[in-house]
Amino acid sequence: MTAKPKFLVMSLLIFFLGITPSNAAPQSIDPKVSHIVNRLSFGPRPGDVQRVESIGVDRYIKEQLSPDTIPESASLKTQLAQLETLSLNPMQLLAYGTTGQKLSPEAKKAAQQKSRKVLQEAIQGRLLQATNSPRQLQEVMVDFWYNHFNVDAAKGRDRLLVGAYEQQAIRPYALGRFRDLLGATAHHPAMLFYLDNWQNTAPGSPGARGRFQGLNENYARELMELHTLGVDGGYTQQDVIALAKILTGWGIARPNQPNINSNGFYFDPKRHDPSDKVFLKTTIKGSGEAEGEQALDILARSPATARHISYELAQYFVSDRPPTTLVNRLTQRYLTTDGNIRDVLDTLFHSSEFWETKNFNGKFKTPYQYAISAVRATGVEVNNTRPIFNLLQQLGMPVYGCPTPDGYKNTEEAWLNPDAMTRRLNFATAIASGRLPLSSAANNVVGVTLSPVKVKPSPVDSLQLTNTLGNSLSSKTQSAIASSPPQLHAALILGSPEFMRR
Repeated sequence: MTAKPKFLVMSLLIFFLGITPSNAAPQSIDPKVSHIVNRLSFGPRPGDVQRVESIGVDRYIKEQLSPDTIPESASLKTQLAQLETLSLNPMQLLAYGTTGQKLSPEAKKAAQQKSRKVLQEAIQGRLLQATNSPRQLQEVMVDFWYNHFNVDAAKGRDRLLVGAYEQQAIRPYALGRFRDLLGATAHHPAMLFYLDNWQNTAPGSPGARGRFQGLNENYARELMELHTLGVDGGYTQQDVIALAKILTGWGIARPNQPNINSNGFYFDPKRHDPSDKVFLKTTIKGSGEAEGEQALDILARSPATARHISYELAQYFVSDRPPTTLVNRLTQRYLTTDGNIRDVLDTLFHSSEFWETKNFNGKFKTPYQYAISAVRATGVEVNNTRPIFNLLQQLGMPVYGCPTPDGYKNTEEAWLNPDAMTRRLNFATAIASGRLPLSSAANNVVGVTLSPVKVKPSPVDSLQLTNTLGNSLSSKTQSAIASSPPQLHAALILGSPEFMRR
């Protein structure tokens, strides 16, 4: 980094640390409009806040809750169609990336490159949709639910499966019924491999041999603690054991195994515990795969699950410490609608707690939210996701890269620190100067070191940027920007305390 950018970043850091966000500044756009756009999307693109002000907040909420009514751009469809591995099913992907035991060094290297391509295209697909899609609430909820049902691509064959997991188990159900979402994740090879249930075998069963020799409680425990009931959900260790027994034999098909559907799930009755079980005070008769479905029904309809999911949604969309009154209301809505996510969100977005002004601009952006919002604010149509990927790596939030099953945190304390701020401000400086090759189709490869793409700088227009954000900066920030050289204005906006929040 040259001396001038270093000086600018230091100035931005001082600027950021020295100003407390203010919600009292005069705004040319209704604060409610900025609030709803910042919470239901990853941040406005040029014209977004003006359109919402024109059509009204209620219509915007209704549109975003029904993403199929919002047309995708032809360019985004073309971009996604070019990612050939994104449409492959798990069985195709497992075969696509296999290296085998008897391959020559050259063939093995080629197979490894194919394997890397699968993950690269999955990441590109996610980032392209997050930045370019007008179906923003769907993209927000895909991020939310993937994080809730986290799978780490760094674990073995999940490198091949995370993209298919998002496409098949998360996206179709992001605004549907929680039970459907829960079932899709429970059957997907990515989850079964990540939390080891593919090895879960009844001791002494006919299929107990090799690596399939004993009960594995990992998935059963996380299914209750993280995915449904919550850590204080009222279950015991005996429930964990019972659920693990219920899920014995839930595994992954072998490539080229006959009579297997393309999603890769395979129930092996030879490894299943056929006995009756008592799970959460309910007797589940030995009935093979159907036992697991009954257990998922019980978990999805539990009041503890309703509360756990409601708390997480309120924390994501309202505040780090969500009001109990709101969580209670969402819990009841979940229970009365049989876990209809769209209905729960509709209640949330129309709640008095969501619209309390103290919550406006009160959520600190995660690295993912910051990177996507900065790119969207410039109005550029992203072709090259590599600069976004690089920033997320630096900030410790790589896509599909959370190593723990509880996913990334979405609270301020997890992400606000001086080193992270310096990296964000470096990004703000680079994107404001127009030097990031986001529009370039060249070198759009993640995780591979390539020579930099040379682009003609096209600095961001600070006046247009201010208009895009609805002139939502505090008077202190506006004053600081006004007293700075014009060429620094866009960087100061993207590095401002207000822009770090949503």
